Amino acid sequence: MLRKTLKECPECGSKDIFRNVEKGETVCRTCGLVIEDRMVDFSQEWREFEDEGGASKRRTGAPASPTQFDQGLGTEVGTVSDFYKLGSERERDRFFRLRKWNIRISTAIERNLKVALAELKRVSSFLKLPKSVEEEAARIYRAAVQKGLVRGRSMESVVAGALYAACRRHEVPRTLDEMSEASGIEKKEIGRTYRFITRELEVTVKPSNPADYIPRFASALKLAAETQSKAVEILEMARDIELTSGRGPTGIAAAALYVASLVHGEKRTQREVADVAGVTEVTIRNRYKELIKRLKLTKQVEKSKKK
Repeated sequence: MLRKTLKECPECGSKDIFRNVEKGETVCRTCGLVIEDRMVDFSQEWREFEDEGGASKRRTGAPASPTQFDQGLGTEVGTVSDFYKLGSERERDRFFRLRKWNIRISTAIERNLKVALAELKRVSSFLKLPKSVEEEAARIYRAAVQKGLVRGRSMESVVAGALYAACRRHEVPRTLDEMSEASGIEKKEIGRTYRFITRELEVTVKPSNPADYIPRFASALKLAAETQSKAVEILEMARDIELTSGRGPTGIAAAALYVASLVHGEKRTQREVADVAGVTEVTIRNRYKELIKRLKLTKQVEKSKKK
């Protein structure tokens, strides 16, 4: 319970009361009675009005992050500005020697993580992935390194495989073609590494939902919201009759969007849709024929073409 602030000493009646914030005590200056101890400081963690004055008062640092090789818990011996405060040349040499040994990485795993996580951040930035996906990928890569799964494989392919697995886990639609373009690794190699690390680390990954790709493809093709909703409706109908199983999610999503664009009169060529989805025109054509035949959409498509 919080006590009311005392105006006088209960022992001698003196009003010369001193609050020692550092020790958490309230003391009477006249008789020395400790009126209150173990007080809780409810003020803010630190006061900071400028960079130079506030830095010395900080008692906390940045939160731990799996995207850094030391998880953000590493230490630093001084700063460059401290160098100019040293008087003799001997002290300056000692300062730089201590600083160099402090930042030197000792183990092979740490050296690998420092390079790999920098590459992971670069690819993640290129693909504009959210922070949660980047952190998940860093955790997967760290587990792969600790288990020795990187040996015999290029670091870049394992990074790309971890990022692809993280995208699948967080339901952020990114294709293998996009991952290949960002990392510079062949699509087949990324897929092979992705399957290997998910199997060895027992990472559970949900099957790709074709509907997740619709907003990105529709935005790139500048299609209306009604067309986008129609494409999702077509995909739901296709899923109900198990037409989506065993087919690539990007191909079936692009074909559904192509059909929806024809139905709503926003005609886009198969070439345009294929370029956005990263698939071939043959794939679009085959999935298109399957959709309009199995879902009986031929009349709707023909009717829109006549308008």
